[in-house]
Amino acid sequence: MPEPSSPESLISALVDIVGDAHVLRGAAVEGYATDVYRSVEWPLAVVRPDTVADLRSIARAASAADTAMYVRGGGASYTDAYLPTRRNALLIDMSGLNRLVEINETDGYVTAEAGLSWAALKAALDARGLRTPFFGPFSGIAATLGGALSQHAISHGSGAHGISAQSVISLDVVTADGSLLRTGSASRAATPFSRWYGPDLTGLFTGDCGIFGIKAAVTLALRRRAPAFECASYALPDLRALAHALHSVAMEGLDDEHFAMDAAMTHGQIARQARVSKFTLARDLAAATPGAWHSLKQLLHSAVRGTRELAAAPYSAHFILEGLDRTVARLKARRLRELLRAAGGIDIGNTVPALVRSKPFAPLFNTLGPNGERWAPLHGYLPYSKVASFHEDVQQLLRERQSLLQRLGIWCGGMFMSAGASTFLYEIALYWPGVPSAYHRLTLPADYLAALPRHPEREEVAHCVGQIRGELIALYTRHQAVHFQLGKTYPYGSLLSGEPLGLLRAVKSALDPKHLLNPDALEI
Repeated sequence: MPEPSSPESLISALVDIVGDAHVLRGAAVEGYATDVYRSVEWPLAVVRPDTVADLRSIARAASAADTAMYVRGGGASYTDAYLPTRRNALLIDMSGLNRLVEINETDGYVTAEAGLSWAALKAALDARGLRTPFFGPFSGIAATLGGALSQHAISHGSGAHGISAQSVISLDVVTADGSLLRTGSASRAATPFSRWYGPDLTGLFTGDCGIFGIKAAVTLALRRRAPAFECASYALPDLRALAHALHSVAMEGLDDEHFAMDAAMTHGQIARQARVSKFTLARDLAAATPGAWHSLKQLLHSAVRGTRELAAAPYSAHFILEGLDRTVARLKARRLRELLRAAGGIDIGNTVPALVRSKPFAPLFNTLGPNGERWAPLHGYLPYSKVASFHEDVQQLLRERQSLLQRLGIWCGGMFMSAGASTFLYEIALYWPGVPSAYHRLTLPADYLAALPRHPEREEVAHCVGQIRGELIALYTRHQAVHFQLGKTYPYGSLLSGEPLGLLRAVKSALDPKHLLNPDALEI
């Protein structure tokens, strides 16, 4: 008979809770225990609850067995966010908790289980002409509500509405011992219509990487979808001009969303799009701009023009602007044009943002490079005053490593956004020749993987990528950047002064006295 706290008895308890088919063991756990970049430890098991009651029972069983718990949403992290770092741990897969609970137009909120994807939520709200202010990261075809909130995701809707946490009203959270905690007005058994009810407990559980509790359900604000929009793209001569342009637009709150790329990233995206048929491109453009195009010939002409101009741009910025009608959207676009031209921007074909508007949640093909390379980004958020000096230090580091990177086939590209008028996102994506991981085999279609060029796995290349990542993270730290998707990759607790760190550790001990929820995350 197994001991009460033995791994065997915990597995038996989990099977009793969710059934044997929902408790994965052995080689079946590999893909779930690997993120976009790597794996660390395989868990004892992957367990998949499909009710909140089962999630609470799982937490109670793991706590009784003193077993660490790690929680996986859509899996598109690249910062070890949900990766087990301790042996004989439990990985909780939230994909079964994916129900849309309530759409309440009268009180202006939508509630869904935390394992629902952003793409699924958007599809349900589109049918009613509704949206959430922030409506998901680019990885929203897989990314879940709970995962994005744990990592302070940004992307769709961030230009006008900020990061994911700013759209949340209330959370249902399962604590380490299986208790259920509700935030906002729902904390007194009221409907979850208001976040603001005493201290902001909702905010405590956003950006926490799941160290304080497991998000079980999420309530988000609702808005009517704007019926009109305009798309615009601009080429810019250098990063200083790009940062100035994004800051100017953010100061006036013109756009619903935007993103920017350097030439290397742009060329990679063009190479990936070359795999898409012209028919598919035309169809997606037509869906993005109904009534704006008169013929297929014009569609393809715009795509070709946009591609040529993109290829020649040192930097490019892409905007989606919404309005109550076409007049409002066009007025915003006119003001945007004035600001971008003042920053040195040149109008180019707007194919890229039109495609994003049409298909905001594309398949996760970009988790590999355009020619099958491995991919892992790093990011930091900087005040605008530090962008130029950080950029110069990054360029200097890359110049010093140029011959080594070129010899090993490692290259990088940049992606940029503003997160309001005070914060600039500087993301660096590394690409290197290597073999797709268990994550890619779990996530991407087998025929897509089979059609990609094959690269050998070389220890020297992997070591160099790890070294460059470390050097770039050190640069971010030296320039006092902050990070939204902290996971276990970026320093956090080690950089805090005594009082904030002490407070966070006290909260952690109160909610999770055994420190079983995502240990090692945030250095708390």
